[in-house]
This record gives sequence, structure tokens and C-alpha cells, in this order.
Amino acid sequence: MAETNGMDKVTENGSIRIADEVVAIIAGLAATEVDGVAGMSGGVVGGIAEILGRKNLSKGVKVEVGEKEAAIDIYLIVKFGIRIPDVALKIQENVKQAIDSMTGLNVVEINVHVQGVAFPEPERKADEEELQQRVK
Repeated sequence: MAETNGMDKVTENGSIRIADEVVAIIAGLAATEVDGVAGMSGGVVGGIAEILGRKNLSKGVKVEVGEKEAAIDIYLIVKFGIRIPDVALKIQENVKQAIDSMTGLNVVEINVHVQGVAFPEPERKADEEELQQRVK
């Protein structure tokens, strides 16, 4: 998607400008609020998807913003064991509602790109106990 300069609106009191980055952050935050999302993905680098924290929410989101409409691509990692189509649909609904309510933009499409699956980490306490048993 081609990156634009954001939404501009002229009112009788002046102009209102919403940058693409703001729309991307709103979309990223709305996506991570959905259960089953492990994190945003920075894209595939060398075949490995990088999970980004909350500080980099806009990095897993690409937006194309016009005067009244927006199209969004979201790249993310899902948690193991969840039903991906259900989570993707909830993401689309949540992102659309958040962008519409906060910016007034009409969201024409939200494309969800699942870049990977996050597996639960093994409990460290059990690993530490096993290590202590081996040392004795």
C-alpha cells in the first residue's frame, strides 16, 4: 500500500489533521486487545517473525488513509490453541469500531496477516527444581 500523509479536514475554525501513524497506532492497540493475539509482528526477517511490544504497535500495521476512508493491513502473531478465523474476525470488528469512533474515518477493509504462532513458555519453576535435583 502506498503511504499517504494522513487525513485532512478543514472546518470553520481551522484544519484537523490525523497522521497515518495515529491511525496505525489505534489499529494496533485495538488488535492487541483481542484475546488470542500474542503480539504484533514486525514482518518476516530471515524467515522469523519478530514480536513487537506495545511501544511499537504501529510497526505491525500498514495503513492507507484517504480523505474519508482507510484501508488497513495488520501483521500479528497468534497464541497457540486458538481458532484463527474467529480471532481474525474479532480483530477486524474491534479495529473498525476503534478507528471509526476515534477518527470518523470509514474503514473500507482490514486485512489480517497471521505471521506466526506463539507457544506457551514452559514453567520455569519446574525447570529450576529439576536443575536443583541434578546438582544434588
